[in-house]
Amino acid sequence: MKVLLHTDKMEQVEKSGVGRAIVHQKKALDLVGVPYTTDPNDDYDIIHINTIFPESYLMGKKAKKMGKKVIFHAHSTEEDFRNSFLFSNQVAPAFKLWLKKCYSSADLVITPTPYSKRLLENYDLGKKIIAVSNGIELDFFKKDPELGRKFREEFHFRDSDKVVMSVGLYIERKGILDFVELAKELPQYQFIWFGYLDPKLIPLKIREAVETKLPNLHFPGYVPREILRGAYSGADLFFFPTHEETEGIVLLEALASKIPVLIRDIPIYEGWFQDGINVYKGRNNEEFKEKITGILEGTLPSLVEEGYKVAEERDIKNIGKELKAIYEEVMSMEETNTK
Repeated sequence: MKVLLHTDKMEQVEKSGVGRAIVHQKKALDLVGVPYTTDPNDDYDIIHINTIFPESYLMGKKAKKMGKKVIFHAHSTEEDFRNSFLFSNQVAPAFKLWLKKCYSSADLVITPTPYSKRLLENYDLGKKIIAVSNGIELDFFKKDPELGRKFREEFHFRDSDKVVMSVGLYIERKGILDFVELAKELPQYQFIWFGYLDPKLIPLKIREAVETKLPNLHFPGYVPREILRGAYSGADLFFFPTHEETEGIVLLEALASKIPVLIRDIPIYEGWFQDGINVYKGRNNEEFKEKITGILEGTLPSLVEEGYKVAEERDIKNIGKELKAIYEEVMSMEETNTK
């Protein structure tokens, strides 16, 4: 059994969560000894498709004709496509139709969380859907005081500064407008947002937010994960105000790094995150402001050890075992009709 981990336009997705997920898949399969290739010209038994470009769909159709098994990894839903790129809300219904066409052409669909699985079950795909976390490299993302010191030095933060960090593309769905507004309302703290998106792809209000000039607001753009690991170790709070996710790999990275975490109280995190138990949650800027102050001033207790347990359950070693079992299952499936 050999797997083709297939991704179109890698240069466009490598800095996104999809790009990170692909790196995790390779690591996970290495750990459990599942042979894989990224070369579509190699021989393989299963194609595991991570992107939804037309080329991705056509590659899956070609593989089916060759008698291969096809898995689509559903990293995207209509729900998390909204409030992202320029005109995304207007084209969201058409985007959903395209997702249905892609995902229903597979023998089996993988998606990162039970929440995204529930969304996809309403799409009437007619295919089995299995929830498997994108996973986290616990051996890599762990607290490192020396890297934390270097992070503060590189970004010119003093030891006395209290630093709030976030990670994500420049899109409204990620909560970037709230992040900027809170930086305005809490000038005593430093706010830094890692990530980037071409300004031509985002609405004017997001471009204006990113260009906001405040002494305590920083947008350094995309940075390699080695620098991000230092940020998780050197910042005082990971603030993730996203409105919609299929999982949120950066959230797992933060939990693994044992940095205090504040997230928006949204449906995806019901059941695995409890406010005041393993993370802190807020529903609006008023609540965020209260929680940020409480965490940074030490009036709220640390939850990092309980938060770490959530990341530990999603260790990439466990994800490799789950993927291997799915591949074995799909290989045993009878030939199915595809739409």
